[in-house]
Amino acid sequence: AGKETMWVPATAMYAASTNGAEAAQEELTAGRPELKTFDFDTSTAESVQFNVSFPKSWNAGTVTFQTFWSASSTDTGTGGFTLAGVSIASDVDYDTSFGTAVANTALAASGTQDDLMVNVESGAVTIASAAADTNTIFKLVRDTGTDTNTGDLRLVGAKIFYTTDAANDA
Repeated sequence: AGKETMWVPATAMYAASTNGAEAAQEELTAGRPELKTFDFDTSTAESVQFNVSFPKSWNAGTVTFQTFWSASSTDTGTGGFTLAGVSIASDVDYDTSFGTAVANTALAASGTQDDLMVNVESGAVTIASAAADTNTIFKLVRDTGTDTNTGDLRLVGAKIFYTTDAANDA
């Protein structure tokens, strides 16, 4: 029981139908690591979604998150994201509103293209209708209202932090 971490790679996400980020694969140098990313534009609040099923031991409380990204240029402007979530129980319509989006703290890019940037852990995100044995859908959006990076942000993935109140799912 306690704080747990869930890694969600960009490959497990999908672009939203409206203002969706662009799926991309970046080969930096042949034979070296390639990046599967979602590229978020600088001026449009583009988004991706992903869904998870938390373990029964999840306390159905708030979650926090970190984003992992790189800049598409040598810009030193900041980059940040917001996250919102909703849990859908059995026999409940998926056509339900997300909870309130929470921003992480924007992080200044290093000024070197393709450096990995890791935002600090966000504040608490309240998931709408949170409960055990549900499917939880998240919406991750580039926070264009506060970040100052003038290039695309290449999202590699996100960590979701949640709390369990039991040692197992028995």
